[in-house]
Amino acid sequence: MQNKVTRSVSPFNNELKLKGFNVFQIESDGSATRIYSRKDFYKICLTTGQSIIHYADRSFETEGTVLFFGNPHIPYSWETLSSEYVGYTCLFSEEFFNLSERAESLQQSTLFKVGGTPVLNISAEQRAFLNTIFQKMIEEQQSDYVHKADLMRNYIHLILHEALKLQPAENYQQHNNAASRITQVFLELLERQFPVESVDKPLCLKTPQDFARSLALHVNHLNRAVKEITGKPTSQHISARIITEAKALLLHTDWTIAEVAYALGFEYPTYFNNYFKRITGKVPSAVRAEMV
Repeated sequence: MQNKVTRSVSPFNNELKLKGFNVFQIESDGSATRIYSRKDFYKICLTTGQSIIHYADRSFETEGTVLFFGNPHIPYSWETLSSEYVGYTCLFSEEFFNLSERAESLQQSTLFKVGGTPVLNISAEQRAFLNTIFQKMIEEQQSDYVHKADLMRNYIHLILHEALKLQPAENYQQHNNAASRITQVFLELLERQFPVESVDKPLCLKTPQDFARSLALHVNHLNRAVKEITGKPTSQHISARIITEAKALLLHTDWTIAEVAYALGFEYPTYFNNYFKRITGKVPSAVRAEMV
């Protein structure tokens, strides 16, 4: 039988999840190139250079210094165009941020929500001030101060309030075709749930209705858009991706079938068995037995 492995996250991810935050300098810290799970952490970047930031249905062409706010619930990607790219990054979990008495819903903030203003142009004076904040965060992160976490939350609040005082960047482009835009965001949001790394964090978006709510759309609107662009209904894309992940978990981890079911968002293993057989024609145990 093929050796099976248990999926795990990198030490960088483990450390980040333990503390709830991490701050580093892009130009000198090796952590800048390490992979972290965007579906778990909010991100604030102060960067200087030339890049294109794709965020949900918009693309921002940036040059100079910008302040970027990444929401783990919204698909985004970053293309660096310049050879020199410097700045700072702060990653933090919603659980860490919400411990603050002043915490408000991050997903409802104009800085983080769909259709909001995730990219802000920063002047030289503003950059100097924000550089100081990030530098203080890095210093405190390395300290033994007992109330360090509270102080870090205060710094994050300070950055958010400074950002809310700035004018939003307007150099973005929207996709011309609304159906194409909606489909792209849906497919990216679907893919970003994978790979499943832990039984303790099951899939949250499993139905067209789940995705429609997340994207603030009526489910019929989402279904029409996806069917128009891909020729397949929304539910078919979701089930195909869940089955692909199910097979990977069955073949390459030592999780029980019940654990695989729970990780994929099924309340009971029997629901998973019936779902898997309806789509593949086989029960999960038969797929696993093929590796023997």
